[in-house]
Amino acid sequence: MASESSFDIVSKIDLQEVDNAIQQALKEIRQRYDFKGSIADIRREKELLHLVADDDYKLRAVTEILMQKLAARRVPPKGLTFKNPEEATGGSLRQQAVLQQGIPQDQAKEIVKILKTSGIKVQAAIQGDQVRVKGKNKDDLQSAIKVLRDSALDFDMQFTNYR
Repeated sequence: MASESSFDIVSKIDLQEVDNAIQQALKEIRQRYDFKGSIADIRREKELLHLVADDDYKLRAVTEILMQKLAARRVPPKGLTFKNPEEATGGSLRQQAVLQQGIPQDQAKEIVKILKTSGIKVQAAIQGDQVRVKGKNKDDLQSAIKVLRDSALDFDMQFTNYR
């Protein structure tokens, strides 16, 4: 068995599921009594979510509702990076959340470093916004996946194209 096996490490979020979660969150926000007359809103532009609320309490509530709806739709919470809230017009607060699509270069280097220091006989290569891991033994590839899942990386990753 001289052939090599491989898999890809990617970070992709299903934008349709995000849209569905946003619609569910907005529906709940519109029905809740504590949001009556408020300007709470969530919208998505490509890979960026915009959250708007009257005050800090409502912004945290909107964020919590959104995270619950995303979790129900199996969108990983590590796939979102929240920026600091900022003041908006009329004393309201605005916050942005970035949806991770692809693995940035520094995070890809961190994955390669973890695999090299683990001692598993695999080769990891960065290919654009994903990492390809190759090995002669499929058990080594399974071990590499386990090491990466057990590591404390603060971003979402999926393992695809396993062959």
